[in-house]
Amino acid sequence: MSKSEDLAKAFVAMAILILATVTLGCAPAPPAVVPRPVEKEVVVERELVEAPAPARGYEEELAPIGERMIIRTANLALKVEDTEQALARIKSIATALGGYVADSNLWRAEEKLRGTVTIRVPAESFDAAMEQIKGIAIEVERESISGRDVTEEYTDLDARLRNLEATEKELLELLTEVREKTRKAEDVLAVHRELTNIRGQIEQVKGRMQYLERMTALATITVELIPREAIVRTGWTPGGTLQDALRGLVRALQVLANLAIWAVVFVLPITLLALIPPFVIFLIWRRWRRRAVTDKG
Repeated sequence: MSKSEDLAKAFVAMAILILATVTLGCAPAPPAVVPRPVEKEVVVERELVEAPAPARGYEEELAPIGERMIIRTANLALKVEDTEQALARIKSIATALGGYVADSNLWRAEEKLRGTVTIRVPAESFDAAMEQIKGIAIEVERESISGRDVTEEYTDLDARLRNLEATEKELLELLTEVREKTRKAEDVLAVHRELTNIRGQIEQVKGRMQYLERMTALATITVELIPREAIVRTGWTPGGTLQDALRGLVRALQVLANLAIWAVVFVLPITLLALIPPFVIFLIWRRWRRRAVTDKG
């Protein structure tokens, strides 16, 4: 009888062990049926937390390209022997360095030819361009160089662009889902309006980034050209007096030539036209006088 009881207890223990094993094996099953919306919320929350990551990654990408993004500008005032020749040489310097002339002007002030020219050259050729341009001058009267670091702004714009593009992608998926499921015009229009707004922001950010890329890729140099004659003389020099006398003579001859041209072209014809009526009257009076004398005789 005791042996039967031992067998029964062993059987019960084995059954409990098997039941416990089956129960433990089935325990992970409930998490598999967690509703999908809860899973989606977890994903969204993770994306919001990790949003700044693209900016850090982009800084790593920028490092081998150009370290810092700096907009470089310079202003020079040069005293030169000949303004036109100096302008031509600056244009050739810009072209040789792979740049171009953005703007140039020539004008006369007090009978002296002055000019300004603005060139844009690759940023890596900025120092070479400055040295070559200063090399054509008799004297560098003024020089100023400035640089504006836009690396942080560009990085922020890139991070913003990535977030906007991710939002645009989600809105496109949402628009497709709304069209397929709800098919309500007001829902479609609402999503489309938001999508249009995001697209406008993307284009604006891209435009600003392209502007910064252009401005940092090319440096801007503005040069004012002052002719040698415009250099102020501090004392008396025979050569300067001779130049002043020659310029005075030229101006006087120009005035006389202008007066002669006005006299021939304008004054003489007007005078002749004004004398025609009195001359005609004189001829008529003279003829009448002769006739009167003849009648009396």
